[in-house]
Formats: sequence, C-alpha cells, structure tokens
Amino acid sequence: MASSSAGMVAGLTAAALATVGFLGWQAAATVPAELGGARKPTVPPAVGATEASRDKKNPAELPAGTGRGPRVVYGLDDNRVWLVDRGDKVRRTFRVDPGDVDPAPGVYMVTSRSGSVTGTDGVPVEHVVRFTDVNGVSVGFSAEAGPATQPPDDGVLTGGIRESRPDGAAMWGFATIGRRVVVIH
Repeated sequence: MASSSAGMVAGLTAAALATVGFLGWQAAATVPAELGGARKPTVPPAVGATEASRDKKNPAELPAGTGRGPRVVYGLDDNRVWLVDRGDKVRRTFRVDPGDVDPAPGVYMVTSRSGSVTGTDGVPVEHVVRFTDVNGVSVGFSAEAGPATQPPDDGVLTGGIRESRPDGAAMWGFATIGRRVVVIH
C-alpha cells in the first residue's frame, strides 16, 4: 500500500510539473516581443514622434507620421488622443485633460493597468492605462470615477491624463499591455 501511495504521489507530482511547464511555455509564447526582450520595438522613438503633421482644417484627423498599425496616439499640443486600428483606421478620437507631468515625445508601450485606484489628487479614477514614468511620476490615461475622497497630496505632481468615462472605457478595451503609445507634440 505504501508503495502504491508513493507511486501515486510521484505520478501526480509529474503531472503537476508538466502542467506548470506547459502553462509557462504558453505564457512565454504569448508575450509581445517588445516586452519579452526578443526584439527591439519596431518603431524607434525618433520616428515621427516630433514631426507629425496636422491638418489645420480638421484637428481631429490623425496626424501623419505617427507610425503604422494598432496604436494609441497622444498629441501633447492639442490634448487629443487617437485610438488607431489595423490599416491605420481611427477607431475613436477624443480630447483629454493632462496632468502636471508630460511624457517626452516618443514611442512607448502600455506597461500596467488598474481597474480603479485613487489618484494623487485624491480623485477616484478607473480604467488606468500607464505607459511611462517621468522622474518617479507614473504617466497614463484614466477617467474620473467620482468626486475626491481625500485631500490631494500637496506638492505631489500628477501624471494622470484624464478622459471622460466613455473615452476611458474605450481606452481600457483598446490599450492592453504591450500596446504602442506614440506621443507627439
């Protein structure tokens, strides 16, 4: 009986290790190359990041020179975001209200997301999509979820780029981990 139990434990252990190994392989196989370190991002930060041209008659039109493929484009000068699908088709564009800290023009990747948190300004926010850090301040998109629940931290800079709740929901569905974020002037 003891020999039978030892064999069963060994068999279960082997099955568990095989399952963990398979799940690890499967997870590694689905990591975007930019995050896994296998390749450099396909768009270097300098390409189009500072020279994107605008259509002055149609400010909501996607600026030229922001790259190709699915991406979030964030225009610092006009506080506008474009969610761009395959084929460079604009899925949605909207205005935003930036925080105290602006990211430098360049190409970034979405690095983390949170369903809901309280911003450094004391305001509850939802659909937080972070893509960079500037001098210790996290920078990302978020939508206000209600009035301030605590006083803001005096002297603390904010990196939250605020969207309306419907725009925040659209960003949340589009900007998953690894999605490119192109910041232009």
